[in-house]
Amino acid sequence: MRIPLSWLREYTQLPADASAEDLMADLVKVGLEEEDVHRPSDELSGPIVVGQVLSLVKEEASNGKTINWCQVRVVPEGAEQTLTGKGIDPSGVQGIVCGAHNFVEGDKVVVTLPGAVLPGDFKISPRKTYGHTSAGMIASSRELGIGDDHDGIIVLSRLGLDPELGTDVLELFGLDDQAAEINVTPDRGYCFSIRGVAREYGLATGTAFTDPASKVQVTDAAEAGHPVVLADDAPIYGVAGCTRFVTREVTGIDPTRPTPRWMASRLQLAGMRSISLPVDISNYVMLELGSPLHFYDADKLSGAITVRRAAAGEKLTTLDEKERELSVEDLLITDESGAIGIAGVMGGASTEVSDATSRVLIEAAHFDAVSIARSRRRHKLPSEASKRFERGVDPRIMQIAAQRAVDLLVELAGGTETAKITDAGAVPQAAQIVLPAGFASALIGVDYTDAQIISALEGIGAEVSQDAAGFTVTAPSWRPDLAIKEDLVEEVARVIGYDQIPATLPVAPPGRGLSRSQSQRRRVLQGLADFGMTEVLCYPFVSEAQNNTFGAAQAGDQVKAITLANPISKEFRFLRTSLLPGLLDTARRNNGRGFRDLALYEGGLVFFPGVQLGSSVLPPLGAKPSDEVLAELFAGVPNQPWQIAGVFTGHEAPAAAGFAPRVWDWADALDAARTVADILGTELEIVQGSHQAFHPGRAAALKLNGEIVGYAGELHPALLKDADLPARTVAFELNATAVMDAAPAVVVAEHLSTQPLATQDVALVVDREVVAGDVLAALREGAGELLEDVALFDVYEGKGIEDGKKSLAFGLRFRATDRTLTADEASEARAAAVAVAAEKFGAVQR
Repeated sequence: MRIPLSWLREYTQLPADASAEDLMADLVKVGLEEEDVHRPSDELSGPIVVGQVLSLVKEEASNGKTINWCQVRVVPEGAEQTLTGKGIDPSGVQGIVCGAHNFVEGDKVVVTLPGAVLPGDFKISPRKTYGHTSAGMIASSRELGIGDDHDGIIVLSRLGLDPELGTDVLELFGLDDQAAEINVTPDRGYCFSIRGVAREYGLATGTAFTDPASKVQVTDAAEAGHPVVLADDAPIYGVAGCTRFVTREVTGIDPTRPTPRWMASRLQLAGMRSISLPVDISNYVMLELGSPLHFYDADKLSGAITVRRAAAGEKLTTLDEKERELSVEDLLITDESGAIGIAGVMGGASTEVSDATSRVLIEAAHFDAVSIARSRRRHKLPSEASKRFERGVDPRIMQIAAQRAVDLLVELAGGTETAKITDAGAVPQAAQIVLPAGFASALIGVDYTDAQIISALEGIGAEVSQDAAGFTVTAPSWRPDLAIKEDLVEEVARVIGYDQIPATLPVAPPGRGLSRSQSQRRRVLQGLADFGMTEVLCYPFVSEAQNNTFGAAQAGDQVKAITLANPISKEFRFLRTSLLPGLLDTARRNNGRGFRDLALYEGGLVFFPGVQLGSSVLPPLGAKPSDEVLAELFAGVPNQPWQIAGVFTGHEAPAAAGFAPRVWDWADALDAARTVADILGTELEIVQGSHQAFHPGRAAALKLNGEIVGYAGELHPALLKDADLPARTVAFELNATAVMDAAPAVVVAEHLSTQPLATQDVALVVDREVVAGDVLAALREGAGELLEDVALFDVYEGKGIEDGKKSLAFGLRFRATDRTLTADEASEARAAAVAVAAEKFGAVQR
């Protein structure tokens, strides 16, 4: 909202020498944010004065253009020319070449003399043109930056002005005024008006405030006005779309009269261009009082005005000449011919006021904020009116705003006021709020006196009564945001001053450290970083295809996912059931930018809907919900396990001279998953697995206590191709919540034995279909207590091995806790291990 200072001074005690910066510094005290300063004089300087055309000689130039060689007097006849400088004639008469033809001898015009500077840093100086030395310029509205008219210069008599020659045009046109621009938050829509800002300035400075509404004397109704029917009988958003609709009629207006310069200047400084006198009056009243108005050409209306919802398929051509397909949720202004406007947003072209209009019907109405906001968004049709309606307009000011428009049409457009008045609907009942004694002080932490509270609330326009229990406050009609006692406390704190609230750092309560799950998560995340991976954070929003691919092991399995009510993208409208989609997107983006050696991981929540999703129970504010209500609320919360996942692409290290780095492979994904389990003190069982997102035959299922808790291995080639990722990219994902739950409460480190280690290798030939992990488990079972570790280090198929067979080579580590093992003891343990493998899988020692 831009606030012209001259306008604000009419209703406040703003000092005459106060600047826009001074005003914003005061308004900040009451919570209005400063935005910018607007000064027309910043782009206009030097001598710009009123002049009179003494003579005008038309001359045809060599290029075929006709120009005017003018003699223009810029000081009263007989007066001394006090301006000096190159090109300024001491006689006060300037020779000027002008290409415009909308003026004649004797007209008073705006003259920019040598030394003046116009918008765009356009400097005026004497220059030779068309065979003359032109010492100045006769200016148009556009050249002064105050309008769009460039083809014709400003003729002051046509604006109803007859100033003395030499008058400073900046002062005449109000261009020496300035405006402060403030940011108005959605809950303070009343500040989209001079009326609202003037009240706030009075609160900020403790000075008197004059309500602009108090200066308007409303005419008593002598006869019924234009018939109006409020027909929103089935409100869509819980309240009627229109609660009050006021009309007034003015006859005999001349819409072609020029807008007074003072009004046009204020509108322009407030950020609105001057269009025509009726439109300018409508905008002026809206800016002054905060109530949007709409003017109809009364002779173009057909029958009664009806406010109703749109019918299916209904259309309307709005004032911007665009035909709009209407929704059944749109609130319309209609007559017997059909729709003539989208209520509170934009009027229709069929009843627009034109230069031929003589009878105007003024509409001042109060519409539901939600309805207006949704229509504005639906049609992508922002307007100054909708901006105010969707933040709340004072329902008690309709008659005053309409009367103010009537008075201006009578004064400026030559109209005649009629006593035909319509006031359909009713004024909504003012909200009454109880503010308990001591509540404000307890909530804010400042000992407010009763007198301070009453003064602050009455200052914002509320009515306050006090008794032993506290205060009963009737909120002002222009403050729909005041609904509960906390709102009132915020107003008290704001008006008395946020600077009065002490800045006290709270004392942290003695803590008990991290919870078990917090500690586990931190150890896992740090452990993977120590493993050499890089942590990333991805958006939890995914597509349906991504959830279907990664959320189920087998293709075709149904994946239930939570749909977002208001997604940031129509494609990614689901919450994730796997971390891998986000990690793969991150890897693809980095690969595309040249970072191809990656080891990325993320720890985060995934989301699985339960039987019940959400709850219809809404517990009241200010009271602890019952156990039953809490149970109902928690029952609707989806299951959200914490998972850990990683993706590896490229090489484990950068290439260097004499060094060929190893390519990440499936073993690295398994090692990362094992690292997570080791950190938590558990051990994963690695078995051959199958998942639609992983390569067939190169994927492992990760089990814990017999249940699959994750997968690791090489991703499916088709998936990698679609994702534009390198072939042989590997990944793992683990349900870390399940692993953490299964982890022991205390992880006890094993004793480090000082006894020497005995190693034995064994190569076993088994059928090709036998899983190496099963053979390893059999060796561990048979080797007994002396076995410290066993690991597979080679798989061989080829010469010397029968078809359909493979050789598995294992390294076995034996150690006793109390003695040095002999070679015979180690060999005996190895033989026992081989015997179990032979019994279970027919393994033959190679």
